[in-house]
Amino acid sequence: MQGNTLGAAIAVNRFGMGARPGDLARIGADPRGWLKDQIGRRDAFALEDDTLPTRAEASESLRKFIKGVAATKPPQDMGAEAIPGFKSFTEALRAEIVARTRRALTTSDGFAERLVRFWSNHFTVAATKGGPIPFAGLYEREVIRAGMTGSFADLHLAVMRHPGMLIYLDQAVSVGPNSPAGKRLKRGLNENLAREALELHTVGPQGGYTQADVTEFARALTGWTIVSDRLRRFLPDAGLGDFVFAAQLHEPGPRTVMGKRYPEAGEEQAHAILADLARHPATANRIAVKLARHFIADTPPLSAVARLEKAFRDSDGDLPTLHQSLVDLPEAFEPEQRKFKTPDEFILSALRLAGLETVEPQGVFGAYVLLGQQPFSAPSPKGWADVADEWATPDAVMKRLQWSQEFARRLPLRTSPEQIAAAALGPFMSSRTSEAVRRAESGAQGLVLALMSPEFQRR
Repeated sequence: MQGNTLGAAIAVNRFGMGARPGDLARIGADPRGWLKDQIGRRDAFALEDDTLPTRAEASESLRKFIKGVAATKPPQDMGAEAIPGFKSFTEALRAEIVARTRRALTTSDGFAERLVRFWSNHFTVAATKGGPIPFAGLYEREVIRAGMTGSFADLHLAVMRHPGMLIYLDQAVSVGPNSPAGKRLKRGLNENLAREALELHTVGPQGGYTQADVTEFARALTGWTIVSDRLRRFLPDAGLGDFVFAAQLHEPGPRTVMGKRYPEAGEEQAHAILADLARHPATANRIAVKLARHFIADTPPLSAVARLEKAFRDSDGDLPTLHQSLVDLPEAFEPEQRKFKTPDEFILSALRLAGLETVEPQGVFGAYVLLGQQPFSAPSPKGWADVADEWATPDAVMKRLQWSQEFARRLPLRTSPEQIAAAALGPFMSSRTSEAVRRAESGAQGLVLALMSPEFQRR
C-alpha cells in the first residue's frame, strides 16, 4: 500500500461517505489536511434546500394532524393514513430523506457529513410516532448541522430546546405537579427527556446518577415546552412550534442533581444543570468512547479514548478541537479496516462509487427499508447500533447481496467494474478481489463481487 494513496483511501472511506470517481487523486496529497479543512467550516455541514419545510410549516402540519386525529377518532383497526393531514407528514419526511441522501452523494465534504450522522445518532430524534414526524429532518438541519462548529454544551442546549426533541421525548407535555398549571389541570411530570439527557446524551450509566437525579432534573425542566395553539393565546408574538419557557408549568423550588444543589431560578435552573452535565468527566469519557468506536474500532483502543477525552476536557467541549484530535490519532490512520459499514454507509458508498448524484426516491426508500436503517427511524432514543454484531448477521448480509444484484443490474457501466472498484478502494483492494472482479461473467456480476468484497463492506 502506497503512503498518500493509502491515506486518501482511509480518509475518504473511514472518515467520509465513500469515494466518488477521482476522490483518491484529489485528496491524495494531504488526506489529513482535507479532513481538517472541513471541521471549522459551517458551509461544510449545511444542507441548503428551499423546498424543505420550515419550522412554521412543520408546526402547522402537526397542528392540522392533531385536529384530524381529534375529528376522525378512527377505530383501532384504521390506519394512520386515513387521518387528515397524515399525508403531508409523510411527504415532508420523505423529502428530508431524499435531500439528506442527495447531500451525501454530492458533497466533497464527506467527513462533515459523517460527523452530522454521528451526532444526529447520539442525540436521536426518531420519526417513529406521529408528533416528531415533520420535525426530525428539520431538527437535524437546525440543530445538528448548525451546531458542528460550536461547543458540546451549546449543541446539547439546542438539542434540548428544539421542538423535535421536546415532542419526541414528551417534554412538551410535562407539567410540574405543584406548578399553577399542574394544580389546576391535575397533570404531572414526564421524566423521559431528563432520563435520556443523563443516560444517553451526557454522563451515561457509569456516571453515577440515580433515579432521584432523574426526577429532580425532570422537575427542573418543567416549563420547557413549545408554543401550541393554547399557549399562543397568552403569547401572541410567539411562533407556533417555537421553544418557550412557560413559568406556569414549572415546578417551584430548589433541585439537587448528582450531589449539587440548584436554587430556584425558573428556566435558568435547568440551564445550570445542563452546563454542569456537559463539563462532567463522565461526559468527556462517554463522548470519547463513542467517537473512537465509530471511527476506529468496535472495541476502541484505550489510548485513543484517553486522547479524545483529554481534548474534550481541555477545550471545554469545543467540537472542532475534538474532531481535529480525532483526525490526529495515530490509530485513526492504521491500515486495518476494523469497522463494518452500517446499511446507510454501505448504500451511500455504493452510490458514490458509481458516481451517482441523483436518486430515484422509491428506490432509495426501498434500499433503506430492505437493509433495515431508514433515516430518522432509529428504534429507540439510543439511536442506531454502531458495532458489527448488529449489522453483519447472515440475513443482513444476504439482503446486501440482494440489493447489490438489483443495483448492478440497473446501473449502466461506462468503465469496467475493476476500474470502478479500484478508483473507490485504492490500495485496500486486494489482488484476490481484483482477480475475481476481472474474471466475472458479466459487468454486473463483477460489480456485485466488488460491492460484497470484505474491503468494500468494511472501512
